[in-house]
Amino acid sequence: MTLYEQRQDNFLVSTDPTKIDLAVTHGYLARAYWSEGIPEELLVRAITNSLCFGVYEEEGEELTQIGFARIISDYATYAYLCDVFILEDYRGKGLSKFMMTCIKAHPDLQGLRRWGLVTRDAHGLYRQFGFQSIINPERYMEITVPGIYLKKD
Repeated sequence: MTLYEQRQDNFLVSTDPTKIDLAVTHGYLARAYWSEGIPEELLVRAITNSLCFGVYEEEGEELTQIGFARIISDYATYAYLCDVFILEDYRGKGLSKFMMTCIKAHPDLQGLRRWGLVTRDAHGLYRQFGFQSIINPERYMEITVPGIYLKKD
C-alpha cells in the first residue's frame, strides 16, 4: 500500500501505521455505537488488515492523534469505509472533510467500481463525497450481530 500524507494548517492525515495511537483509537471505538466494547486485540487485527487513515494535530515534533478511518478493500473494485471518527474536542473544524478528501484522493483507491459505508448520523458529510442511499436496496443483503462485543462468554 502506498504511504500517503497530506497537511492542512497544523493537522496531518497519514496512512503510516506506525503513527496510529492504539489507546486513542481503541478508546474511541470501544465506546462508539457501531463497535461498542470491541476488544483491543480484535481492533489490532482489523487495523493490521486494513488501510488506515490517522488524523493528527502537529505541535512542533509532537503528533497527537485526533481522528481515524479504516478502509477495507481489494484495491481493484471495492472499498468499505468504516470506523470513522474525529474526537469531540476537534469537531467543527472541517477535519472530517479534510480526512474524507484524503481518503478519496489516495492513489490505491482510484478507479474503484463501488464504495460502501454504513452510518447512523453522518449522511450529510458523506453525500458531499459522492455517497448516496442504496439505489436498489432489495439487492443488498447483510448479516449483523448487534452487540457482539458486549456478549459475555
